[in-house]
Parts: sequence; structure tokens; C-alpha cells
Amino acid sequence: MKILIVNDDGIDAPGIRYLVNWAKTKGEVSVFAPKVQQSGKSHSIEIHSSYEVKKVDIFDGVEAYSVDSTPADCVRIATLAFKKKFDLVLSGINCGYNLGEDIHYSGTVGACFEAAKGGMKAIAVSACYTSFENAVKNIDRVFEAIQKRKMLEQTEILNVNFPEKGDEILITRTGKAIFSDDFDFLPNDIVMPRLIELYKGTKNLELDTDATMNGYITITPLRVDSTNHTALDIITKKVG
Repeated sequence: MKILIVNDDGIDAPGIRYLVNWAKTKGEVSVFAPKVQQSGKSHSIEIHSSYEVKKVDIFDGVEAYSVDSTPADCVRIATLAFKKKFDLVLSGINCGYNLGEDIHYSGTVGACFEAAKGGMKAIAVSACYTSFENAVKNIDRVFEAIQKRKMLEQTEILNVNFPEKGDEILITRTGKAIFSDDFDFLPNDIVMPRLIELYKGTKNLELDTDATMNGYITITPLRVDSTNHTALDIITKKVG
């Protein structure tokens, strides 16, 4: 299996090293990851300026490139510029959850959407910001469950989140946003965003937010098609 690994925390982040070491046991690994932190960059790409793509020797026995752009661009460079083919794209391990509606901001998940757009299957992997220990401990179990249940035959993207503690795996749907921002107005026309938490601590274990926050490993199927098919059917019937 040929595996592409990307992330949004940067090529020097500890989470990607854990993922590389694990993925080497599953196939041939290549790494294309951002030169610097790119969290919150979603599915954005650079189309107006040039940027650096530099080969680096930081993962034992693994071809790796530092890309001075977004996670989605890392996928694009690997597949469109270097013309490489991959059976699977892994993004992470992200330091901090990617849950609920907040996944729309995630560079980790954004890279997976770019992979799926290019016809590849992709898995976003995120862990509690306090520790990667539970993710490292359970990632093989999660991958076995994904393969056994043929999850990637049913969807393009899987979004996996590991709590700080907890081994049980739940298949979930996307919950509501956990975070938003307030803004502080500073001198000289400067605005500073300030993170605020929206999560209310509920226990609907069908949702990725609640299940992960309550100690379950969650797997949520995602897709590129953003069409509202229910609305489309209704509108089409009315027009007809």
C-alpha cells in the first residue's frame, strides 16, 4: 500500500512522527507536510504566489518534503506536481480534536477533502491536545475496524478522534460547533480573535462531539459532495 502522510501542525510536529512510524508498518510511506503551523487553514490553497518545496531527511527511511503552504497544497504538490499515486492519505495526528462543525476550519480535514477530490481515500486522525498516548495505543485497532467493516468502500473520508482515555470505538455523525471567537479591538486598527467554548457537555453518543468528550474513540464518515439532496429532490419535484 502506498501511503501519503500530511498534517496541519507542521512537519516538525510530534503527532506526524507517531503517524509515520505506525504507517511504515502498513506500507510505503511518503510525507508532504507544511513547513510551519497551518491549523485553521481548512481547504485553502495558494494560487497567487510561489512557495518552497524542500526535501528533508527527518524520518528514517521515508521520503519527506517540507511544503511552505497549506495542508491541501501538500496533497496537491505530492499528486499534481510530483505525479505520485497513493492508495491512502493519512492526515495527522493532529494535536487537538477535529469535531462537529469545526471540521470545516480544519487543515487536517481539509487535506483529506483535497485527497478525496483527487479520487483517493483519506483518514483524518486527531487526538486530545494533552497527549498522543491513547491515539498511539489504539490506532492499530481503529485501522483494523475500518478494514474489517470496509468503511472506506462506503465513504471517501473518515474523521477519527481519540480521547485522552478510552478504548471503545463508536461510529458517529457530526455534531455542532464546539468553539467560536470573540474579538478584541486593539490600537492601530488591530483586531485580536479570542477563542470561546460553546460545548455544553451533553451526552448524545450519536454525535462525534459528545462521544469523544465522554471518552469514546469516534469514527465519522464524511464526503466531498455538499449537495443537499433532500432539498434537491423537493425542488425538482416542485419544478416538475
